[in-house]
Amino acid sequence: MPTIGVSIAIPSPHAEMLQAKRASFGDPLAESIPTHVTLLPPTEVEDDELAAVAEHLEDVAAKGRSFPMVLRGTGSFRPISPVVFVQVSGGLADCELLEKSVRRGPLKRKLDFYYHPHVTVAHHVSDDNLDRAFRELAGFECTFDVSEFHLYEHGADGVWRPVRSFALGGA
Repeated sequence: MPTIGVSIAIPSPHAEMLQAKRASFGDPLAESIPTHVTLLPPTEVEDDELAAVAEHLEDVAAKGRSFPMVLRGTGSFRPISPVVFVQVSGGLADCELLEKSVRRGPLKRKLDFYYHPHVTVAHHVSDDNLDRAFRELAGFECTFDVSEFHLYEHGADGVWRPVRSFALGGA
C-alpha cells in the first residue's frame, strides 16, 4: 500500500541550505526528506484510490491561489516532540486553508497533532543538536511565492520523492 504526503516544496537555494543544515545537526532523515511545509502527513492509500486522490488534489489546486511565504526564525515542539523547525511567519493562514482543503474527501483523516505549518530542520537528534539547530537558524529568513504544491510518495528505500505537482489557481 503506497504511503503518500502532500507538501509545499521550499525552492532553491533555501531548500538545499536547510537540508545541509539538517544533515549537519545529525538528523538521520536529512537526505531522505526534501525540504518542505507539510499539507498532509504520511498517509497510506490503496493503489486503486490514487486516481481519486489526484483528482481531489487537482480540484483543491484549481480553487486555490498563489501566495507569498515568509520563513523566519526558529521554533520547537519540545518537550512534546524532539523537533526544531523554521517558522512560517508569512502565508500561515494560506497554508492552514490549503491543508484543510487537502485533508478532505479521499484524504480525510485525523491528525495526531494540531496542524502547524513549519519546516523541520532537526528531528530525533540529541538535545545539544536541537539547541544548536535552534540557535544557528534563529536569524534565518527567506521569502518566496507559493504557486504549487506536490504529491510525494515514500519509496521502498525510505526516500520521499515528488511524483506530481499541482498549480494553484490552475496556472
